Amino acid sequence: MILNPNEWPPKYDNEYFPSPRDRYWFKEMETMDPSRRDEIIFKKLKAQIAYAYERAPFYRNKWDEAGIHPNQVKTFEDFRKIPLVYKQEIREDQAKNPPFGSYLCIPREQVFRIHGSSGTTGKPTAFAIGRDDWDRIGNAHARIMWGFGLRPGDSLFIGSFFSLYLGSWGALAGGERLRLTCFPFGAGLPGQTLMALRWIKEIRPTAFYGTPSFALYLAERAREEGFDPLKDFNFKTMFFSGEPGAGIPATKRKIEESYNCKCIDLGTMAEMTPWMTNGECEFRTGMHLWMDIVYTELVDPETKKGVAYGKEGVPVYTHLERTSHPMIRLFSGDLATWTNEPCPCGRTYPRLPKGMYGRADDMFLVRGENVYPSGVEGALREVAGFGEEFRIIITREKTMDELLVQAEYNREVAAKAQANPQILGQLKQEMEDRLKARIGVRANVELVEFGKIERTQFKARRVIDKRDLYK
Repeated sequence: MILNPNEWPPKYDNEYFPSPRDRYWFKEMETMDPSRRDEIIFKKLKAQIAYAYERAPFYRNKWDEAGIHPNQVKTFEDFRKIPLVYKQEIREDQAKNPPFGSYLCIPREQVFRIHGSSGTTGKPTAFAIGRDDWDRIGNAHARIMWGFGLRPGDSLFIGSFFSLYLGSWGALAGGERLRLTCFPFGAGLPGQTLMALRWIKEIRPTAFYGTPSFALYLAERAREEGFDPLKDFNFKTMFFSGEPGAGIPATKRKIEESYNCKCIDLGTMAEMTPWMTNGECEFRTGMHLWMDIVYTELVDPETKKGVAYGKEGVPVYTHLERTSHPMIRLFSGDLATWTNEPCPCGRTYPRLPKGMYGRADDMFLVRGENVYPSGVEGALREVAGFGEEFRIIITREKTMDELLVQAEYNREVAAKAQANPQILGQLKQEMEDRLKARIGVRANVELVEFGKIERTQFKARRVIDKRDLYK
């Protein structure tokens, strides 16, 4: 429940809960005629852009240069004249105005949480979140988690990294607001998967959050260790973000068959937290766009103009309730198709029936991390023995993504290696260490003699993705 519907930013009653039998958290908002809801959304949109213009030099300068002022925005069509924001702009602005950029709209001492992600240069992009924003994030996620079937009394196992990565923390914030029994187990430490199997069997949580690949890997390891996920585990709902999978029919089916659960596809971008605002309901007919929390457009990747329902485009996101680090018309780079056809749940939001299934740029996802070819190149070029060319090969071994980087070594290293072959092993280790530090993902480096990798001016040919995600 919103304490004062006419107030912006909204304040939510943290003691509010619907009846456990109710399908909806806010039934009127979620099921109303979209044209009526658009009136509410537009009021929030106007308040959000006026706030950002007043407090963020980043937006004020960008919009002044484009000749657009918040007072001129009278319709959604006017709003679409506001220039798009791209991730590279955010990175550049933070480099010029460290640490949080010139789009931080609250005093630094009011920052409650700091999260981040790696950019192409390897320097993290910082996300500064105020206390009130974090409270709204928890409420938004609780509402969406309610929408796919979780209720107070459920227990949530969070099998994902607790670090700069916002996914795990967002799931925890929603779970705590929903009064779930939260088990923030984490991931990534040596031996942690085997430990997880024992804890899951003992505690028998009813819900799981992580990446789809880890859920499949967990089931595989369980069988190897003598566990039966169908009998020994108790997951009823498993929800995912961070990589393709949960929206891919074959992967969704495999997860549901492995655990006898509902597989829920979620996720926008870390910058757009509350990141669950692209999220499936219990009927799993594609991601609903919870438009009254984050306003979403789909635009043509080339023209950047809006596309009609039924067409493919790139989601563009705008916060409607953010006071700390608001994103206004952030171009996601993902590819999706949207529809306004009815969902059996009765919600009247648009949906992404296929989830998000591709990229409009050269970024790719490996084990939940965004990886750029330019980030790989930057790390390799810091190594003295690196040659001139490299190739990235992504595979899926069983259920886990694997990243292989074939990297040339230069002629000087080749000459020294004739007398001291250990040099190649040392070079390989240095490259792997640099890559892990830069891109945040473990990569296996395969050293290649100088000149053996085909030269090309096309960056895309440096990336070979051998994963068949739709098998």
